[in-house]
Amino acid sequence: MDVQEAKQDVLSPKQRREQAIRMCAPGTSLRMAIDMIIAGHLGALITIGDEQAVMAAGNDGFKLDVSFTASRLFELCKMDGAVVIDKDFTKILCANFHLNPDPSLPTNETGTRHRTAARMSLLTNATVISISERRQVVNVYVDGKGIQLRTMSEVMASASQLTAAMQSTRQQLDRQLLRLSALELDNFVTLADVSNVIYLCEMLLASAEELDSCILELGSTGRIIEMQRQEYAGALEEEYTLLIRDYALDSSVENAAAILTELHNTPNDQLRSPKNVAKALGYEDLSIDSIMTPLGLRTLNRVSVVRTGMADKIIDEYGSLQDIVAAVDEDPAKLEEVGVSNPDVLADSLHRMWDRSR
Repeated sequence: MDVQEAKQDVLSPKQRREQAIRMCAPGTSLRMAIDMIIAGHLGALITIGDEQAVMAAGNDGFKLDVSFTASRLFELCKMDGAVVIDKDFTKILCANFHLNPDPSLPTNETGTRHRTAARMSLLTNATVISISERRQVVNVYVDGKGIQLRTMSEVMASASQLTAAMQSTRQQLDRQLLRLSALELDNFVTLADVSNVIYLCEMLLASAEELDSCILELGSTGRIIEMQRQEYAGALEEEYTLLIRDYALDSSVENAAAILTELHNTPNDQLRSPKNVAKALGYEDLSIDSIMTPLGLRTLNRVSVVRTGMADKIIDEYGSLQDIVAAVDEDPAKLEEVGVSNPDVLADSLHRMWDRSR
């Protein structure tokens, strides 16, 4: 086994699926060949990688060992049987090859070509592509599971809907974050306020995750969509983590990561429940109107003079955002003791955030 195959073996199933979609994305030579095969109303069975195992699971055909091109692959798919390609897309090794995987391998596919492709992807580490001649459907199989390739128009339609939803959610979230900052100063943040912001964060991240799949499918044509995704959700995860740390019973980075995972895996209807959010944050007896006092990490990290890691030191010294504001009002110079080199700038920044004069 060479180094490339060894690397492939350590990829997670999700990474292998993403790799398979990426190799079939628009702009690649393989996608050009697939589009030509569909336009020519042909069926096809194509294996990529793990050549030795693939060749051991079949017979007959024509051994070629010729350079890979999209046009050559298209022409060879006019014959029956499979086309065998190496993992690096440098060589077409065999055409009209009869694949004979173990028929006892489980599959839910019905068509002969798709069943063969699914079983070959279970039997080997190859990525197997099956193109239906009658329905013109393209399925990519990895580890026995099929991924149906969508047309460009279908992917773009989904991407447009998701970007519109993300824009709307981002606007709502920005308004709620501004409102939350104002409530934090007055020490009047309720569980309902925190839950609402968390719900909007999860909505935005869920849409971003779906959009990532579209961007992967779009390949080189998805650059603008990727830029929009970055605009709406690019810096969200860092701010969201700070928000969780501000309100969690255990504010450690490790616990915040565990909470984020739990919230991300919580069904949408349960995520709307403040009680469920409180439980995820570590509280058992909070009501919807319970007052929650933030540490202030999210707010401090928005101030330019607060360097990386300094916010935690300030919180360790003062305990909460309310105590920090009180210290700033009393004597900003005290902040120098915890490493703030420009305490007056920090004081001015905090007051400007909430439109207060010193």
